[in-house]
Amino acid sequence: MTLTLFFIQLLNGLQLGMMLFLMAAGLTLVFGIMNFINLAHGSLYMMGAYFAALAYGVTDSFFLSLLAAVLGMFVLAVLLDRIALAHLYRRDHLDQVLATFGLILFANGAVRLFWGSAPLYMEAPDWLSQSVSVMGINYPTYRIAIIVVGLLVALGLHLLIDRTRVGMLIRAGASNRTMVAALGINIGWLTTFIFALGAALAGLAGAMAGPILSIQPGMGEPILILTLIVIVIGGIGSIRGALLGALVVGVVDTLGRAVLPALLFQLFDPTVAAAVGPAIASVGVYVLMAAVLALKPEGLFPVQHA
Repeated sequence: MTLTLFFIQLLNGLQLGMMLFLMAAGLTLVFGIMNFINLAHGSLYMMGAYFAALAYGVTDSFFLSLLAAVLGMFVLAVLLDRIALAHLYRRDHLDQVLATFGLILFANGAVRLFWGSAPLYMEAPDWLSQSVSVMGINYPTYRIAIIVVGLLVALGLHLLIDRTRVGMLIRAGASNRTMVAALGINIGWLTTFIFALGAALAGLAGAMAGPILSIQPGMGEPILILTLIVIVIGGIGSIRGALLGALVVGVVDTLGRAVLPALLFQLFDPTVAAAVGPAIASVGVYVLMAAVLALKPEGLFPVQHA
């Protein structure tokens, strides 16, 4: 593999990492603060992509489609939380797993009913469809935009969690929900806001994925698996852990799939390398997760409660 191709794959890994961060940021708050296992988070990503595609078809505006995905998923999450999920917060994790798995089946069936099984596609604006020179290498502007959006979201979440009253309540609720409720804070609506914020970020990720991936039923399950790995590696409940864990997983997964098969072709018979390379590359992030769990069971950047 040439140095140029390696650098391109590195940028691809950073772009994938930022997509994973948009997914993991909300989900890690739901896990860490609400103690709620939401397997349907990938379905929120999928619904965000469909909301964006619907808005894009009506308005022909990429930015309005992003707005529709974020606001639409925020509102949908509030309704979903108040109608169904709020009743599960005090149930055990098995009930939460079964209920949210049912939501995955429902969401996949719903998009097939309303949009059909054929993939949908979106187009980025013309000025994002060009290439930009990065250290002398042409790289798609849209993928750079995804990296920038991820960094801006990370900054916004840092300011929200660490510098605002809402963030103070979120951190206090993570430490002692009972005390926060005793002080007169409506803990139910606080958890609803956390869930809706996570859904909005998942919707943003789905909308951003539209121009580079096909929008289709079941698209949320593969990215959910990587998102769960990010949370385990970074530390449950940690935004910093979600960001750094996402970048590590994105780079390891992308470089593993690009570099390892090429390396095996240099060392083994091409037939063997073609059969074994992709299989070994696909388990790289799982090996990484196992190593982190063996050395730091709480993740690389666990939340430090007072």
